[in-house]
Amino acid sequence: MSAADLHTLTGAYVLHALTDEERTEFELHLQECEACAQEVSELAATAGRLARAVSAAPPAQMKADVLRRIATVRQLPPHTPTPARTTGGTSRGRQLSRFALAACLALAAGFGGVAVWQNQRADEAGERAEQARQQAEQLAQVLAAPDAKASTGRLTDGATGTVVVAKSLNQAAFVAAKMPEPPSGKVYQLWFNDDGTMRSAGLMNPGRSTEAVLLDGPVDKASGIGITVEPAGGSDEPTSDPVALMNFPTA
Repeated sequence: MSAADLHTLTGAYVLHALTDEERTEFELHLQECEACAQEVSELAATAGRLARAVSAAPPAQMKADVLRRIATVRQLPPHTPTPARTTGGTSRGRQLSRFALAACLALAAGFGGVAVWQNQRADEAGERAEQARQQAEQLAQVLAAPDAKASTGRLTDGATGTVVVAKSLNQAAFVAAKMPEPPSGKVYQLWFNDDGTMRSAGLMNPGRSTEAVLLDGPVDKASGIGITVEPAGGSDEPTSDPVALMNFPTA
């Protein structure tokens, strides 16, 4: 993917519309592109506001009307699109499709992400969207910090990991690629290595092989990170041998 293509992925990144490979490549790009980092931060804030905006209860009759009309509205036949002319190669077509998907996801963030029938679920969706917005914004800040330094190493079973540290923010991020799926009921847990004492730094998503994680907590005097396999929900301290140990970059 060219650098020009990467600049167009900010909206799709915020709305989680990228493949694992595209997400990894774009997050590495964020370390060097201040403009994209700023745009990611602004778009994440907008998505959060959209989700919080839709919290009104629907009319009491709406559910009954929808269920009644389901049996009477004819289903549309499958649509076969006419091939469009391409003058700039396949890349532009892929970007247009991606932005169409991002637009749909933006509507989902504002409307479909809340429960139609209960205000309580709408409030919960708004809280989740706000948390996701804050995490995406903080992650982008770490990756794009002027003093951000990265170190990449090979992990288990062909996986790779990149640690990014921004001392000015006292924060760090971890970008994993091709992580093997943890055993059923288990999760990868990240730990700060404080001179041999492991301090929890958050959990990875067990359903993703490629992921960028903002480490939970300040870097302080930690010299690196460790990764262990823990029961779902995480542990207060490591319960297994580390599957990986990585030192923070020093130069």
